[in-house]
Parts: sequence; structure tokens; C-alpha cells
Amino acid sequence: MSETLTGSCHCGEVEFEVVLDVPLDDPAMKLARCNCSLCRRRQVVMAAVPLSNLRVTKGEDKLTLYQWNTEVAKHYFCSVCGIYTHHQRRSDPTVYGFNMACMDGVDPYGFGEIKVVDGQKMSSNPK
Repeated sequence: MSETLTGSCHCGEVEFEVVLDVPLDDPAMKLARCNCSLCRRRQVVMAAVPLSNLRVTKGEDKLTLYQWNTEVAKHYFCSVCGIYTHHQRRSDPTVYGFNMACMDGVDPYGFGEIKVVDGQKMSSNPK
């Protein structure tokens, strides 16, 4: 049984949907934070779905792509309000990580303890 969540950036110029194959409260969802230099600064709770399960439904032209280091990961931000919406992971380019705080009806503070992924190790190798 799948569930579709909708989300947006702060200004509403970018909207997207994600199809979850497991419920948000299922441990298989693997909610996480990351301690790499970028994620540490944005401090969001992320979840992940296969690339085919995230679709930008409005404002794809408003998204700005940010890459650094190996330029494998692709981080997307709204060019109007600056909010990070999602990214294609360096550790697994077959999935999108997405910002739980952007999702409609989801309280990103209600998940309790969130695992921290050691992105510092993964991003410590210079390009």
C-alpha cells in the first residue's frame, strides 16, 4: 500500500509529490539527518524514495541546482525563497532525499530521535 504526500517550498513556487512505499512511522523509512558540511547547516529531517517516486508538479523552472566536491549529489533549492526541497544522493544516486519540513501535514519535530548519517566521511574526499 503506497501513500502520496504533497509538499512545497516556502513561497509556493515549487510544489512536488512523493510516493511512499512504507508509512512515515515505519523504521524502513529511515528518516535521517546528515552531518556533511551542507546538511549540518540546513538541519533538516530527510526521508528517501526511489527517483521515480518524486515528481515536481509545479515550478521545475524555479529550482536551482547546487553541487560541490565530486558533483555527484544534486541539491535542489527554490530560486525564489531559497528552501531546500530535495536532492539526488551521492551515497545512492538511485534515490531522492527530500525535506520532511516541506511536506503538507507533516510535523518534522514529531519524529523523536532521528539518526545522523555520517556524511562528513562520505564528503571528505576532495574532487
